[in-house]
Amino acid sequence: MRPQIVLFGDSITEQSLRAGGWGVDLANTFSRKADVLIRGYGGYNTKWALFLLHQLFPLMWLLFQDTTKPPVATTIFFGANDAALSGRSSERQHVPIEEYKENLRKIVHHLKECSSTMLIVLITPPPICEEGRNAFAQSLYGENARKLPERTNEVTGQYAKACVETAEELGVRFINLWSKMQETDGWQKKFLSDGLHLTAEGNAVVYQEVTRVFKEAWLSPDEMPLDFPHHSQIDYKNPESAFQQKCL
Repeated sequence: MRPQIVLFGDSITEQSLRAGGWGVDLANTFSRKADVLIRGYGGYNTKWALFLLHQLFPLMWLLFQDTTKPPVATTIFFGANDAALSGRSSERQHVPIEEYKENLRKIVHHLKECSSTMLIVLITPPPICEEGRNAFAQSLYGENARKLPERTNEVTGQYAKACVETAEELGVRFINLWSKMQETDGWQKKFLSDGLHLTAEGNAVVYQEVTRVFKEAWLSPDEMPLDFPHHSQIDYKNPESAFQQKCL
């Protein structure tokens, strides 16, 4: 079986399946070398993500290593919903920052229990454009839209910092997307479609950062073999020889 790469996160991961999404680009990059499995759950926070761990990453892998293996790499991309403000319209998604950090610890510890060699990458939430969020709310609810933002960039930055601190504490790799995107002038409209979710350009930033971190670790598609021989390696007069070599 091909190695597996799991993308675990909220709607920003779920939407990476769309045209121009970072998950699609990643799957294309690892084509015929690894299967990219997208496990994104719109609206989820880290509290709710904990209920999925044993279904998505079963410890039974440890008992059946000959027939199925845990992923070689997993990205953990939560925080945009955890950072929703208490007392505002998205309060039900809010997770206090210390609990957010503890939830990330639990996720990472579970993955490490599944595999001691798995590459684990924490991704911070992207920045928030409050003007964009307000415009989006007005497009949905018109004059009934709440005037107070349900998320702010300042608070989301605190969650991004907490994510980085947790990654450093646990000794896993991370991507500070909140900081990276704000290095570009006009990031609010360039990278965010509604003040929160990503444009094609925003998806490209995530893709570039994920592939960079993967390569800096040890997971480079250029160094991975194809699952089966390239067609140029198949002798049309004796095709079975190419597949016999693969089996050996």
